[in-house]
Amino acid sequence: MALNVMAGPGDDAVRGPTLERLLSVMGAGALELCVAPGGLAAVVEGVTVLDPLEPGRSRGQLLLAVGVDPQSAAALDVVGEAAREGAAAVVFGQGRSGRPTDALRTAAEAAGTALLFRTAWLGWTELVGALRAGLVLAGVPADPAASAVPLGDLNGLADAVAVLVGGAVTIEDLESRVLAYSSTKEDVDELRRLTILGRRVPEWRVAAMREAGFFRALWGSGDVIHRPAHGENPERLVVAVRAGGEVLGSIWVAAAGSDLPPHASDTLRSAARVAAGHLLHHRSHRTDARLTEDAARALLDGRGSAAVLTERTGIPAHGHCAVLAVRPGAARAARASREDESPKGESGKGDLGAGETAGRLCALLAVCCGAYDVTPVVLPVDRGALILLGGLHKDPRRAEEQVSQLGTSLVRQVADTFGPDARIGLGTVVDTLTGLPASRRSADLALRALLSPGEQRAVASASEVAETIALNEMLDTLTGAAQAAQSAGPGPGTALDTPVARLVAYDAGHGGGTMVETLRAYLDHFGHVPDTARALGVHANSLRHRISRLTEVSGLDLRSPDARLLAQLQLRLLERAADPEH
Repeated sequence: MALNVMAGPGDDAVRGPTLERLLSVMGAGALELCVAPGGLAAVVEGVTVLDPLEPGRSRGQLLLAVGVDPQSAAALDVVGEAAREGAAAVVFGQGRSGRPTDALRTAAEAAGTALLFRTAWLGWTELVGALRAGLVLAGVPADPAASAVPLGDLNGLADAVAVLVGGAVTIEDLESRVLAYSSTKEDVDELRRLTILGRRVPEWRVAAMREAGFFRALWGSGDVIHRPAHGENPERLVVAVRAGGEVLGSIWVAAAGSDLPPHASDTLRSAARVAAGHLLHHRSHRTDARLTEDAARALLDGRGSAAVLTERTGIPAHGHCAVLAVRPGAARAARASREDESPKGESGKGDLGAGETAGRLCALLAVCCGAYDVTPVVLPVDRGALILLGGLHKDPRRAEEQVSQLGTSLVRQVADTFGPDARIGLGTVVDTLTGLPASRRSADLALRALLSPGEQRAVASASEVAETIALNEMLDTLTGAAQAAQSAGPGPGTALDTPVARLVAYDAGHGGGTMVETLRAYLDHFGHVPDTARALGVHANSLRHRISRLTEVSGLDLRSPDARLLAQLQLRLLERAADPEH
Protein backbone atom coordinates (compact mmCIF):
# COMPACT_ATOMS: atom_id res chain seq x y z
CA MET A 1 0.00 0.00 0.00
CA ALA A 2 2.00 2.98 -1.23
CA LEU A 3 0.77 6.41 -0.21
CA ASN A 4 3.33 8.22 -2.38
CA VAL A 5 2.67 11.68 -1.01
CA MET A 6 4.73 14.09 -3.02
CA ALA A 7 5.91 17.51 -1.94
CA GLY A 8 4.72 20.84 -3.23
CA PRO A 9 6.13 22.97 -6.02
CA GLY A 10 9.73 23.99 -6.49
CA ASP A 11 12.94 22.24 -7.56
CA ASP A 12 13.39 20.49 -4.23
CA ALA A 13 9.75 19.49 -4.25
CA VAL A 14 10.15 17.72 -7.58
CA ARG A 15 12.77 15.45 -6.08
CA GLY A 16 10.91 15.19 -2.81
CA PRO A 17 12.02 16.34 0.63
CA THR A 18 15.11 14.92 2.30
CA LEU A 19 14.94 12.70 5.35
CA GLU A 20 16.62 15.47 7.35
CA ARG A 21 13.95 17.99 6.33
CA LEU A 22 11.15 15.55 7.10
CA LEU A 23 12.49 14.82 10.59
CA SER A 24 12.90 18.54 11.22
CA VAL A 25 9.26 19.18 10.34
CA MET A 26 7.94 16.16 12.22
CA GLY A 27 9.75 16.97 15.46
CA ALA A 28 10.27 14.43 18.25
CA GLY A 29 6.61 13.58 18.67
CA ALA A 30 6.35 10.91 15.98
CA LEU A 31 9.70 9.39 14.95
CA GLU A 32 12.93 8.58 16.77
CA LEU A 33 16.12 8.24 14.72
CA CYS A 34 18.23 5.20 15.60
CA VAL A 35 20.97 5.14 12.94
CA ALA A 36 21.52 6.82 9.56
CA PRO A 37 24.71 5.29 8.08
CA GLY A 38 24.38 7.20 4.81
CA GLY A 39 23.42 10.49 6.41
CA LEU A 40 20.06 12.25 6.20
CA ALA A 41 20.30 13.55 2.64
CA ALA A 42 18.26 10.68 1.19
CA VAL A 43 15.21 11.87 -0.73
CA VAL A 44 11.87 10.62 0.60
CA GLU A 45 9.44 10.15 -2.28
CA GLY A 46 6.56 8.77 -0.25
CA VAL A 47 5.40 6.38 2.47
CA THR A 48 4.58 2.72 2.03
CA VAL A 49 3.51 -0.06 4.38
CA LEU A 50 5.53 -3.28 4.18
CA ASP A 51 3.72 -5.97 2.22
CA PRO A 52 5.70 -9.21 1.64
CA LEU A 53 3.25 -10.15 -1.15
CA GLU A 54 4.17 -7.03 -3.14
CA PRO A 55 7.98 -6.74 -3.14
CA GLY A 56 9.90 -4.16 -5.11
CA ARG A 57 7.79 -1.13 -4.17
CA SER A 58 10.07 0.47 -1.60
CA ARG A 59 12.45 2.58 -3.71
CA GLY A 60 12.64 6.08 -2.27
CA GLN A 61 9.94 5.22 0.25
CA LEU A 62 9.74 5.49 3.99
CA LEU A 63 8.99 1.81 4.66
CA LEU A 64 6.69 1.16 7.64
CA ALA A 65 7.46 -2.30 9.04
CA VAL A 66 4.03 -2.81 10.61
CA GLY A 67 3.74 -6.02 12.64
CA VAL A 68 7.46 -6.82 12.56
CA ASP A 69 9.08 -7.17 15.99
CA PRO A 70 12.42 -5.28 15.84
CA GLN A 71 13.96 -7.99 18.03
CA SER A 72 13.07 -10.79 15.62
CA ALA A 73 15.13 -12.34 12.85
CA ALA A 74 12.48 -11.12 10.40
CA ALA A 75 13.48 -7.54 11.20
CA LEU A 76 17.00 -8.23 9.92
CA ASP A 77 15.55 -9.56 6.66
CA VAL A 78 13.37 -6.44 6.29
CA VAL A 79 16.38 -4.13 6.66
CA GLY A 80 18.39 -6.12 4.12
CA GLU A 81 15.56 -6.20 1.57
CA ALA A 82 14.86 -2.48 2.07
CA ALA A 83 18.49 -1.69 1.28
CA ARG A 84 18.40 -3.77 -1.90
CA GLU A 85 15.23 -2.04 -3.08
CA GLY A 86 16.60 1.43 -2.30
CA ALA A 87 14.21 2.43 0.49
CA ALA A 88 14.91 5.82 2.04
CA ALA A 89 14.51 4.44 5.58
CA VAL A 90 12.76 1.72 7.57
CA VAL A 91 10.40 2.51 10.45
CA PHE A 92 9.75 -0.13 13.14
CA GLY A 93 7.36 -0.10 16.07
CA GLN A 94 8.63 -0.25 19.64
CA GLY A 95 8.36 -4.02 19.92
CA ARG A 96 8.20 -5.83 23.23
CA SER A 97 11.27 -4.21 24.79
CA GLY A 98 11.01 -0.75 23.24
CA ARG A 99 14.71 -0.91 22.34
CA PRO A 100 16.50 -1.90 19.11
CA THR A 101 18.77 -4.91 19.32
CA ASP A 102 22.48 -4.60 18.62
CA ALA A 103 22.01 -7.05 15.76
CA LEU A 104 19.38 -4.84 14.10
CA ARG A 105 21.53 -1.75 14.50
CA THR A 106 24.53 -3.56 13.04
CA ALA A 107 22.47 -4.84 10.11
CA ALA A 108 21.22 -1.32 9.31
CA GLU A 109 24.73 0.11 9.45
CA ALA A 110 26.07 -2.65 7.21
CA ALA A 111 23.25 -2.17 4.70
CA GLY A 112 23.55 1.62 4.78
CA THR A 113 19.83 2.00 5.58
CA ALA A 114 18.45 4.62 7.96
CA LEU A 115 16.61 3.04 10.89
CA LEU A 116 13.74 4.86 12.61
CA PHE A 117 11.30 3.94 15.36
CA ARG A 118 7.68 4.95 15.82
CA THR A 119 7.20 6.58 19.22
CA ALA A 120 5.25 4.41 21.66
CA TRP A 121 2.39 6.89 22.08
CA LEU A 122 1.61 7.22 18.37
CA GLY A 123 -0.31 4.52 16.54
CA TRP A 124 0.46 3.46 12.97
CA THR A 125 -2.70 5.13 11.67
CA GLU A 126 -1.82 8.44 13.34
CA LEU A 127 1.76 8.14 12.09
CA VAL A 128 0.63 7.71 8.48
CA GLY A 129 -1.48 10.87 8.72
CA ALA A 130 1.33 12.81 10.33
CA LEU A 131 3.83 11.65 7.70
CA ARG A 132 1.49 12.63 4.90
CA ALA A 133 1.28 16.11 6.36
CA GLY A 134 5.00 16.22 7.10
CA LEU A 135 6.01 15.24 3.56
CA VAL A 136 3.94 18.03 2.08
CA LEU A 137 5.25 20.57 4.56
CA ALA A 138 8.84 19.46 4.09
CA GLY A 139 8.58 20.35 0.41
CA VAL A 140 6.62 23.62 0.64
CA PRO A 141 8.80 26.74 0.47
CA ALA A 142 8.06 29.39 3.07
CA ASP A 143 5.97 32.39 2.04
CA PRO A 144 8.39 35.35 1.92
CA ALA A 145 5.92 37.56 3.79
CA ALA A 146 5.96 35.27 6.84
CA SER A 147 9.27 33.47 6.46
CA ALA A 148 10.86 35.53 9.24
CA VAL A 149 8.45 34.06 11.83
CA PRO A 150 10.26 31.29 13.78
CA LEU A 151 8.67 27.87 13.46
CA GLY A 152 6.13 27.39 16.26
CA ASP A 153 5.68 31.11 17.03
CA LEU A 154 1.92 31.14 16.47
CA ASN A 155 1.39 34.57 18.02
CA GLY A 156 4.08 36.02 15.76
CA LEU A 157 2.41 34.36 12.79
CA ALA A 158 -1.00 35.80 13.80
CA ASP A 159 0.49 39.29 14.01
CA ALA A 160 2.20 38.89 10.63
CA VAL A 161 -1.00 37.71 8.95
CA ALA A 162 -2.97 40.55 10.59
CA VAL A 163 -0.62 43.11 9.07
CA LEU A 164 -0.87 41.48 5.63
CA VAL A 165 -4.66 41.16 5.56
CA GLY A 166 -5.50 44.31 7.49
CA GLY A 167 -7.76 42.63 10.05
CA ALA A 168 -7.83 40.91 13.44
CA VAL A 169 -6.60 37.30 13.31
CA THR A 170 -7.17 34.20 15.44
CA ILE A 171 -5.62 30.79 14.83
CA GLU A 172 -7.74 27.92 16.12
CA ASP A 173 -7.49 24.14 16.42
CA LEU A 174 -10.08 21.60 15.31
CA GLU A 175 -12.04 22.06 18.56
CA SER A 176 -12.34 25.85 18.08
CA ARG A 177 -9.79 26.49 20.82
CA VAL A 178 -7.70 29.64 20.32
CA LEU A 179 -4.03 28.81 19.77
CA ALA A 180 -2.96 32.38 19.02
CA TYR A 181 -4.42 35.79 18.21
CA SER A 182 -3.10 39.05 16.84
CA SER A 183 -2.78 42.22 18.84
CA THR A 184 -4.85 45.09 17.50
CA LYS A 185 -5.49 48.68 18.56
CA GLU A 186 -8.88 48.87 16.91
CA ASP A 187 -12.10 48.08 18.73
CA VAL A 188 -13.00 44.43 18.25
CA ASP A 189 -16.44 42.91 18.11
CA GLU A 190 -17.99 41.17 21.09
CA LEU A 191 -17.62 37.69 19.62
CA ARG A 192 -13.86 38.07 19.15
CA ARG A 193 -13.52 39.52 22.66
CA LEU A 194 -15.39 36.57 24.20
CA THR A 195 -13.37 34.12 22.12
CA ILE A 196 -10.03 35.57 23.23
CA LEU A 197 -11.02 35.88 26.90
CA GLY A 198 -12.31 32.32 27.00
CA ARG A 199 -9.46 31.02 24.81
CA ARG A 200 -12.08 29.29 22.67
CA VAL A 201 -15.11 30.14 20.57
CA PRO A 202 -18.19 30.31 22.87
CA GLU A 203 -20.07 27.02 23.01
CA TRP A 204 -23.32 28.57 21.79
CA ARG A 205 -21.53 29.89 18.71
CA VAL A 206 -19.87 26.55 17.98
CA ALA A 207 -23.22 24.77 18.33
CA ALA A 208 -24.87 27.21 15.93
CA MET A 209 -22.14 26.79 13.29
CA ARG A 210 -22.23 23.03 13.66
CA GLU A 211 -26.02 23.04 13.27
CA ALA A 212 -25.72 25.14 10.11
CA GLY A 213 -23.16 22.73 8.61
CA PHE A 214 -20.43 25.38 8.61
CA PHE A 215 -17.63 23.11 9.87
CA ARG A 216 -18.51 20.45 7.32
CA ALA A 217 -18.12 23.06 4.60
CA LEU A 218 -14.93 24.50 6.10
CA TRP A 219 -13.08 21.21 6.55
CA GLY A 220 -14.22 20.03 3.13
CA SER A 221 -13.25 23.21 1.30
CA GLY A 222 -9.80 24.00 0.05
CA ASP A 223 -10.48 27.70 -0.27
CA VAL A 224 -11.23 30.80 1.79
CA ILE A 225 -14.81 31.13 3.06
CA HIS A 226 -16.33 34.61 3.31
CA ARG A 227 -18.86 35.40 6.04
CA PRO A 228 -20.52 38.78 5.41
CA ALA A 229 -21.12 41.32 8.16
CA HIS A 230 -24.26 40.70 10.20
CA GLY A 231 -25.55 43.09 12.85
CA GLU A 232 -22.68 43.99 15.16
CA ASN A 233 -20.49 41.20 13.76
CA PRO A 234 -18.09 42.46 11.06
CA GLU A 235 -17.26 40.51 7.92
CA ARG A 236 -14.96 37.55 8.40
CA LEU A 237 -12.74 35.35 6.30
CA VAL A 238 -11.79 31.84 7.36
CA VAL A 239 -9.63 29.16 5.80
CA ALA A 240 -8.80 25.63 6.88
CA VAL A 241 -5.13 24.86 7.48
CA ARG A 242 -4.22 21.47 6.05
CA ALA A 243 -1.23 19.46 4.89
CA GLY A 244 -1.22 16.25 2.93
CA GLY A 245 -4.99 15.99 3.15
CA GLU A 246 -4.94 16.28 6.96
CA VAL A 247 -6.79 19.23 8.51
CA LEU A 248 -4.78 20.88 11.30
CA GLY A 249 -6.89 23.91 12.24
CA SER A 250 -8.13 27.22 10.85
CA ILE A 251 -7.27 30.90 10.51
CA TRP A 252 -9.96 33.53 11.04
CA VAL A 253 -9.75 37.17 10.00
CA ALA A 254 -12.26 39.75 11.23
CA ALA A 255 -12.53 43.28 9.86
CA ALA A 256 -11.31 45.74 12.49
CA GLY A 257 -12.00 49.44 11.99
CA SER A 258 -12.45 49.21 8.20
CA ASP A 259 -13.43 46.79 5.45
CA LEU A 260 -11.04 44.02 4.53
CA PRO A 261 -8.97 44.82 1.42
CA PRO A 262 -9.66 43.05 -1.90
CA HIS A 263 -6.44 41.02 -1.70
CA ALA A 264 -7.25 39.64 1.80
CA SER A 265 -8.49 36.28 0.48
CA ASP A 266 -5.36 35.68 -1.60
CA THR A 267 -3.14 36.64 1.31
CA LEU A 268 -5.05 34.37 3.69
CA ARG A 269 -4.82 31.50 1.21
CA SER A 270 -1.04 31.89 1.13
CA ALA A 271 -0.87 32.28 4.91
CA ALA A 272 -2.66 28.95 5.37
CA ARG A 273 0.19 27.19 3.54
CA VAL A 274 2.73 28.79 5.85
CA ALA A 275 0.61 28.11 8.95
CA ALA A 276 0.57 24.36 8.24
CA GLY A 277 4.19 24.01 9.28
CA HIS A 278 3.59 26.02 12.45
CA LEU A 279 0.54 23.97 13.46
CA LEU A 280 2.27 20.66 12.84
CA HIS A 281 5.22 21.87 14.90
CA HIS A 282 2.82 23.06 17.63
CA ARG A 283 0.99 19.71 17.68
CA SER A 284 4.26 17.78 17.88
CA HIS A 285 5.54 19.83 20.80
CA ARG A 286 2.19 19.72 22.60
CA THR A 287 2.29 15.94 22.26
CA ASP A 288 5.83 15.86 23.61
CA ALA A 289 4.86 17.96 26.65
CA ARG A 290 1.79 15.83 27.32
CA LEU A 291 3.85 12.65 27.19
CA THR A 292 6.35 14.08 29.65
CA GLU A 293 3.45 14.89 31.96
CA ASP A 294 2.01 11.38 31.55
CA ALA A 295 5.38 9.78 32.32
CA ALA A 296 5.76 11.87 35.49
CA ARG A 297 2.20 11.22 36.62
CA ALA A 298 2.56 7.47 36.09
CA LEU A 299 5.77 7.42 38.14
CA LEU A 300 4.21 9.40 41.00
CA ASP A 301 1.26 6.99 40.98
CA GLY A 302 3.68 4.10 41.44
CA ARG A 303 3.01 2.50 38.05
CA GLY A 304 5.51 4.27 35.78
CA SER A 305 9.12 3.88 34.76
CA ALA A 306 12.00 5.97 36.07
CA ALA A 307 13.91 5.25 32.85
CA VAL A 308 11.12 6.72 30.71
CA LEU A 309 10.98 9.90 32.80
CA THR A 310 14.77 10.23 32.65
CA GLU A 311 14.68 9.88 28.89
CA ARG A 312 12.00 12.52 28.51
CA THR A 313 13.27 15.10 31.03
CA GLY A 314 16.97 14.45 31.55
CA ILE A 315 16.43 14.08 35.31
CA PRO A 316 18.94 11.44 36.48
CA ALA A 317 17.44 8.24 37.86
CA HIS A 318 19.86 8.43 40.81
CA GLY A 319 19.99 11.83 42.46
CA HIS A 320 18.09 13.85 45.03
CA CYS A 321 14.55 14.78 44.05
CA ALA A 322 11.27 15.67 45.76
CA VAL A 323 7.60 16.53 45.18
CA LEU A 324 5.69 19.66 46.19
CA ALA A 325 1.89 19.70 46.52
CA VAL A 326 0.38 23.12 45.74
CA ARG A 327 -3.10 24.47 46.44
CA PRO A 328 -4.06 28.03 45.39
CA GLY A 329 -6.35 30.25 47.43
CA ALA A 330 -9.56 28.37 48.15
CA ALA A 331 -11.85 31.36 47.63
CA ARG A 332 -10.46 32.19 44.18
CA ALA A 333 -10.41 28.55 43.08
CA ALA A 334 -13.99 28.01 44.23
CA ARG A 335 -15.16 31.10 42.37
CA ALA A 336 -13.36 29.98 39.21
CA SER A 337 -14.98 26.58 39.46
CA ARG A 338 -18.44 28.13 39.73
CA GLU A 339 -17.76 30.36 36.73
CA ASP A 340 -16.54 27.41 34.69
CA GLU A 341 -19.78 25.55 35.39
CA SER A 342 -21.95 28.58 34.53
CA PRO A 343 -23.50 28.58 31.04
CA LYS A 344 -22.28 32.10 30.35
CA GLY A 345 -19.56 32.44 32.96
CA GLU A 346 -18.11 35.85 33.67
CA SER A 347 -16.12 36.12 30.48
CA GLY A 348 -17.31 39.63 29.98
CA LYS A 349 -15.47 40.64 33.13
CA GLY A 350 -12.31 38.78 32.23
CA ASP A 351 -12.48 36.21 35.02
CA LEU A 352 -11.15 32.71 34.43
CA GLY A 353 -12.78 29.31 34.63
CA ALA A 354 -11.37 26.35 36.54
CA GLY A 355 -9.59 24.97 33.48
CA GLU A 356 -7.95 28.32 32.75
CA THR A 357 -7.06 28.71 36.43
CA ALA A 358 -5.25 25.35 36.38
CA GLY A 359 -3.37 26.39 33.27
CA ARG A 360 -2.34 29.71 34.79
CA LEU A 361 -1.25 28.02 38.02
CA CYS A 362 0.94 25.47 36.23
CA ALA A 363 2.45 28.14 33.98
CA LEU A 364 3.23 30.34 36.99
CA LEU A 365 4.87 27.46 38.87
CA ALA A 366 6.95 26.44 35.87
CA VAL A 367 8.23 29.99 35.35
CA CYS A 368 9.03 30.51 39.03
CA CYS A 369 10.85 27.19 39.29
CA GLY A 370 12.93 28.20 36.29
CA ALA A 371 14.69 30.79 38.43
CA TYR A 372 16.13 28.03 40.62
CA ASP A 373 18.80 25.48 39.77
CA VAL A 374 16.35 22.57 39.54
CA THR A 375 14.57 20.59 36.82
CA PRO A 376 10.79 20.83 37.39
CA VAL A 377 7.83 18.96 35.93
CA VAL A 378 4.52 20.62 36.84
CA LEU A 379 1.37 18.47 36.83
CA PRO A 380 -2.19 19.77 37.23
CA VAL A 381 -4.25 17.84 39.79
CA ASP A 382 -7.66 18.33 41.35
CA ARG A 383 -7.83 21.87 42.83
CA GLY A 384 -4.07 22.41 42.52
CA ALA A 385 -0.80 21.10 41.15
CA LEU A 386 2.14 18.81 41.87
CA ILE A 387 5.74 19.81 41.18
CA LEU A 388 8.30 17.10 40.60
CA LEU A 389 11.74 18.53 41.36
CA GLY A 390 14.86 16.88 39.99
CA GLY A 391 18.50 17.92 39.95
CA LEU A 392 18.62 18.85 43.64
CA HIS A 393 21.94 19.30 45.45
CA LYS A 394 24.05 16.21 46.06
CA ASP A 395 24.22 16.95 49.79
CA PRO A 396 20.92 15.82 51.45
CA ARG A 397 20.81 18.78 53.83
CA ARG A 398 21.41 21.28 51.04
CA ALA A 399 18.74 19.55 48.94
CA GLU A 400 16.22 19.93 51.78
CA GLU A 401 17.12 23.61 52.05
CA GLN A 402 16.51 24.01 48.32
CA VAL A 403 13.05 22.47 48.64
CA SER A 404 12.17 24.64 51.65
CA GLN A 405 13.38 27.87 50.01
CA LEU A 406 11.58 27.10 46.78
CA GLY A 407 8.35 26.29 48.63
CA THR A 408 8.51 29.57 50.56
CA SER A 409 9.12 31.55 47.39
CA LEU A 410 6.41 29.78 45.40
CA VAL A 411 3.70 30.21 48.03
CA ARG A 412 4.23 33.98 47.95
CA GLN A 413 3.93 34.01 44.17
CA VAL A 414 0.81 31.83 44.21
CA ALA A 415 -0.78 33.89 46.98
CA ASP A 416 -0.16 37.13 45.07
CA THR A 417 -1.90 35.71 42.00
CA PHE A 418 -4.61 33.41 43.38
CA GLY A 419 -5.39 34.70 46.86
CA PRO A 420 -3.91 34.67 50.37
CA ASP A 421 -4.97 31.12 51.29
CA ALA A 422 -2.30 29.39 49.15
CA ARG A 423 -0.67 26.34 50.75
CA ILE A 424 2.30 24.15 49.73
CA GLY A 425 3.17 20.77 51.24
CA LEU A 426 6.85 19.85 50.96
CA GLY A 427 7.61 16.21 50.18
CA THR A 428 10.57 14.40 51.66
CA VAL A 429 13.79 14.45 49.65
CA VAL A 430 14.54 11.02 48.15
CA ASP A 431 17.69 9.84 46.42
CA THR A 432 16.18 8.11 43.36
CA LEU A 433 13.28 8.71 41.01
CA THR A 434 11.73 5.44 42.17
CA GLY A 435 11.34 7.00 45.62
CA LEU A 436 9.13 9.82 44.33
CA PRO A 437 5.80 8.10 45.15
CA ALA A 438 6.80 8.25 48.83
CA SER A 439 7.76 11.91 48.47
CA ARG A 440 4.44 12.64 46.80
CA ARG A 441 2.62 10.87 49.65
CA SER A 442 4.36 12.99 52.29
CA ALA A 443 3.69 16.19 50.30
CA ASP A 444 -0.01 15.36 50.08
CA LEU A 445 -0.18 14.62 53.81
CA ALA A 446 1.59 17.88 54.64
CA LEU A 447 -0.73 19.87 52.39
CA ARG A 448 -3.79 18.28 53.93
CA ALA A 449 -2.52 19.18 57.39
CA LEU A 450 -1.94 22.79 56.30
CA LEU A 451 -5.56 22.95 55.12
CA SER A 452 -6.85 21.94 58.57
CA PRO A 453 -8.99 24.51 60.44
CA GLY A 454 -6.92 26.90 62.51
CA GLU A 455 -3.61 26.14 60.75
CA GLN A 456 -1.83 29.40 59.99
CA ARG A 457 1.29 28.16 58.24
CA ALA A 458 1.41 28.31 54.44
CA VAL A 459 4.36 25.97 53.84
CA ALA A 460 5.47 22.91 55.80
CA SER A 461 6.96 19.46 55.46
CA ALA A 462 5.35 16.33 56.87
CA SER A 463 7.73 16.29 59.84
CA GLU A 464 6.69 19.85 60.77
CA VAL A 465 3.01 18.96 60.92
CA ALA A 466 3.38 15.38 62.12
CA GLU A 467 0.83 15.75 64.94
CA THR A 468 -1.89 16.98 62.59
CA ILE A 469 -1.11 14.20 60.12
CA ALA A 470 -1.38 11.59 62.87
CA LEU A 471 -4.69 13.07 64.02
CA ASN A 472 -6.02 13.06 60.45
CA GLU A 473 -5.10 9.39 60.09
CA MET A 474 -6.86 8.59 63.35
CA LEU A 475 -9.96 10.47 62.24
CA ASP A 476 -9.83 8.66 58.87
CA THR A 477 -9.90 5.37 60.75
CA LEU A 478 -12.81 6.45 62.89
CA THR A 479 -14.72 7.78 59.88
CA GLY A 480 -14.16 4.54 58.01
CA ALA A 481 -15.35 2.50 60.96
CA ALA A 482 -18.47 4.64 61.31
CA GLN A 483 -19.28 4.32 57.59
CA ALA A 484 -18.77 0.57 57.74
CA ALA A 485 -21.14 0.35 60.69
CA GLN A 486 -23.78 2.37 58.83
CA SER A 487 -23.50 0.20 55.72
CA ALA A 488 -23.93 -2.92 57.89
CA GLY A 489 -27.36 -1.69 58.95
CA PRO A 490 -28.83 -0.80 62.35
CA GLY A 491 -27.77 -2.79 65.35
CA PRO A 492 -26.52 -2.51 68.89
CA GLY A 493 -24.09 0.33 69.38
CA THR A 494 -24.50 1.97 65.97
CA ALA A 495 -26.10 5.14 67.43
CA LEU A 496 -24.29 5.90 70.68
CA ASP A 497 -25.91 8.43 72.99
CA THR A 498 -22.72 10.35 73.85
CA PRO A 499 -22.59 13.83 75.41
CA VAL A 500 -21.64 15.39 72.06
CA ALA A 501 -24.55 13.62 70.36
CA ARG A 502 -26.91 15.06 73.00
CA LEU A 503 -25.51 18.57 72.41
CA VAL A 504 -26.00 18.23 68.66
CA ALA A 505 -29.59 17.16 69.21
CA TYR A 506 -30.16 20.01 71.67
CA ASP A 507 -28.80 22.61 69.22
CA ALA A 508 -30.94 21.18 66.45
CA GLY A 509 -34.04 21.53 68.57
CA HIS A 510 -33.31 24.94 70.05
CA GLY A 511 -31.45 26.57 67.12
CA GLY A 512 -28.30 28.61 67.09
CA GLY A 513 -25.76 25.81 67.57
CA THR A 514 -24.30 27.58 70.58
CA MET A 515 -23.78 24.50 72.75
CA VAL A 516 -21.50 22.66 70.29
CA GLU A 517 -19.66 25.89 69.45
CA THR A 518 -19.11 26.64 73.14
CA LEU A 519 -17.78 23.17 73.93
CA ARG A 520 -15.40 23.27 70.94
CA ALA A 521 -13.97 26.63 71.99
CA TYR A 522 -13.74 25.60 75.65
CA LEU A 523 -11.75 22.44 74.84
CA ASP A 524 -9.57 24.23 72.28
CA HIS A 525 -8.54 26.72 74.96
CA PHE A 526 -7.85 24.03 77.59
CA GLY A 527 -10.78 25.13 79.76
CA HIS A 528 -9.33 28.62 80.28
CA VAL A 529 -12.42 30.81 80.77
CA PRO A 530 -10.98 34.28 79.86
CA ASP A 531 -9.44 33.01 76.56
CA THR A 532 -12.57 31.04 75.67
CA ALA A 533 -14.82 34.04 76.41
CA ARG A 534 -12.69 36.28 74.17
CA ALA A 535 -12.78 33.70 71.34
CA LEU A 536 -16.59 33.48 71.57
CA GLY A 537 -17.07 37.20 72.12
CA VAL A 538 -19.07 36.80 75.36
CA HIS A 539 -18.62 37.85 78.98
CA ALA A 540 -16.84 35.41 81.27
CA ASN A 541 -19.89 35.05 83.49
CA SER A 542 -22.07 34.31 80.46
CA LEU A 543 -19.59 31.63 79.44
CA ARG A 544 -19.66 30.05 82.92
CA HIS A 545 -23.46 29.92 82.68
CA ARG A 546 -23.20 28.25 79.26
CA ILE A 547 -20.74 25.66 80.54
CA SER A 548 -23.02 24.85 83.44
CA ARG A 549 -26.00 24.49 81.11
CA LEU A 550 -23.88 22.49 78.65
CA THR A 551 -22.87 19.89 81.22
CA GLU A 552 -26.43 19.70 82.48
CA VAL A 553 -27.84 19.02 78.99
CA SER A 554 -25.13 16.61 77.82
CA GLY A 555 -24.03 14.90 81.03
CA LEU A 556 -20.40 15.56 80.01
CA ASP A 557 -17.89 15.21 82.87
CA LEU A 558 -15.28 17.84 82.04
CA ARG A 559 -13.05 16.52 84.85
CA SER A 560 -12.63 13.18 83.06
CA PRO A 561 -9.63 13.00 80.60
CA ASP A 562 -11.37 10.19 78.68
CA ALA A 563 -14.58 12.23 78.35
CA ARG A 564 -12.66 15.26 77.09
CA LEU A 565 -10.68 13.16 74.59
CA LEU A 566 -13.84 11.52 73.23
CA ALA A 567 -15.57 14.89 72.95
CA GLN A 568 -12.58 16.37 71.05
CA LEU A 569 -12.53 13.49 68.57
CA GLN A 570 -16.26 13.63 67.98
CA LEU A 571 -16.14 17.38 67.44
CA ARG A 572 -13.36 16.89 64.87
CA LEU A 573 -15.49 14.28 63.12
CA LEU A 574 -18.37 16.77 63.00
CA GLU A 575 -16.05 19.32 61.37
CA ARG A 576 -14.98 16.75 58.82
CA ALA A 577 -18.57 15.84 57.99
CA ALA A 578 -19.31 19.53 57.39
CA ASP A 579 -16.22 19.94 55.16
CA PRO A 580 -15.62 16.76 53.09
CA GLU A 581 -12.30 18.10 51.77
CA HIS A 582 -10.75 17.50 55.18
